[in-house]
Amino acid sequence: MRPSEKPSLTNEELEVILNSTHDGMVAVNVSGVITVFNAAAGRLMGVDPEDMVGALAKDVIPNTRLHVVLETGEAELNQKQVLEDVTIICNRMPVKDSTGALIGAVSVFRDITDIISLAEEITNLKHIQGLLEAIINSTEDAISVVDENGLGILINPAYTRLTGLIEDDVIGKPAAIDIAEGESVHMKVLRTGLPVRGARLKVGPGRREVMVHAAPIFVGEELRGSVAAIHDLTDIRRLTEELDSAKRLLRTLQAKYTFDDIIAFSRGMALAVEQARRVSSTPATVLLRGESGTGKELFAHAIHNASPRRQKQFIRVNCTAISSTLFEAELFGYEDGAFTGAKRGGRRGLFEEAAGGTIFLDEIGELPLSLQAKLLRILHEKEIIRVGGTKAIPVDVRIIAATNSDLEKAVKEGRLREDLYYRLNVVPIFIPPLRERLEDLPFLCQTLIRRFNQAYGRNVTCISQHAIDALSDYEWPGNVRELENVLSRAMINMHYSDIEILPEHLPALDRLGSRSGFAQRFQGSEERTVTRKLREAVKDAEVKEIRKALEVAGGNRRIAAEILGIGVRSLYYKIDRYNIK
Repeated sequence: MRPSEKPSLTNEELEVILNSTHDGMVAVNVSGVITVFNAAAGRLMGVDPEDMVGALAKDVIPNTRLHVVLETGEAELNQKQVLEDVTIICNRMPVKDSTGALIGAVSVFRDITDIISLAEEITNLKHIQGLLEAIINSTEDAISVVDENGLGILINPAYTRLTGLIEDDVIGKPAAIDIAEGESVHMKVLRTGLPVRGARLKVGPGRREVMVHAAPIFVGEELRGSVAAIHDLTDIRRLTEELDSAKRLLRTLQAKYTFDDIIAFSRGMALAVEQARRVSSTPATVLLRGESGTGKELFAHAIHNASPRRQKQFIRVNCTAISSTLFEAELFGYEDGAFTGAKRGGRRGLFEEAAGGTIFLDEIGELPLSLQAKLLRILHEKEIIRVGGTKAIPVDVRIIAATNSDLEKAVKEGRLREDLYYRLNVVPIFIPPLRERLEDLPFLCQTLIRRFNQAYGRNVTCISQHAIDALSDYEWPGNVRELENVLSRAMINMHYSDIEILPEHLPALDRLGSRSGFAQRFQGSEERTVTRKLREAVKDAEVKEIRKALEVAGGNRRIAAEILGIGVRSLYYKIDRYNIK
């Protein structure tokens, strides 16, 4: 064969090829007479191909339109056609010679009956899935499902209301992620393949006491996961032990918070936490300073729990809540017959009760002058003398004090002994107000949402960025305590089915602390414009510095955070908030 010659197919080879294809194929000449009718077309139509060749197509093929294609010269693509109990999809095209003259038409088609049936099954499956999800989400019982690997795949709103955990906390996470105390029943079911009934656990950040029934999920003979129904036992198991507020007006408790409970992405708060962590391992006296509602008691709990004294008592004393006449007896105890009404045999005071542990003196700036000398003795000599007694009793107590007052001013005015001030001010830790740590606001909100989901039986999952922006425009004179109040009211105002806190859910904060968002109806348009421009200028400056730091660091966010002097998580938050690419 010379290079210029092209190979050609014989009629026999062409016939074999046409009969081997899965698609049906029918060709007619310019007169509409069938010239090609392959084996697949015969199977689909239930006829013998040899009987069809030579016949007029419109006479032997139901619903054919090949004669129409011959008349119009126009192709008909992806046309649906029914052949008795078979549905086909058909492409009909005119056939032209090299000069462009019409010499026939061809139809290529395939059976789509099974595809239609499969599509209907998928539609039914989606309907059933939607129905099942609606049923699961409507039940008042908390439901949790994990796959064969013990990873969460489904929870319902009742689960969030009970545990305080949302889908982001559970889905794709290990089965034990929600357990505060006890063994995962899901893992036990997956390990044994048997159901578990009546297991008692504590779940979620609030350590809610629950009873769990769990069962394996089998698909055929294969174990594919575990499903658990969780019932709340907290209300019927809660044991409340209140002290006599008329006698003591204070609480004796074990510290329940740790440093993990403190939200500290802002630089100021992170510095306070770092100082508190360092001092925890020492017996040094700590003075927590900050405005009301900033979390001084939370720090006191965390310091105690991180100290070598964590197994001992943590006693909280509010120095403003006990009458001055009873204060000395409450703190230092009394001997038998010390005063009228004294308990026979005397009684130990709070400093003796806290021996080996920690005593937290809240509002230390309000301590009466008459008791300041005795507190100074404890700090200096590590001993107390009971009311009506003469014997010094040694006490090993770590003192954590807190105040929101100006102690330096109190010293100048003579309301606080100078020597006591220096004894207390060994390790001062300043806790920044919320208005100076707005970077922490989104994370504080998410933590509070989880807590209030449990308290109010809600299924709120998040707070919108617009709502965060609105909260950021407030001065927060009440700090985190005020934020708790605001979010609590917001969630109460929400419809039961709402899952996201929006600006319209937030209560109006009509106080001098308002900067823009909540006080816009009290401001003139010029003032609102200035406020908006200032906020935009701050944003632009932050974006510019972050981009510059990322460029210097070659895109390394850890190094960029060090350059900017902020935490890495804080940098990630700002990058996400400002959509920095």
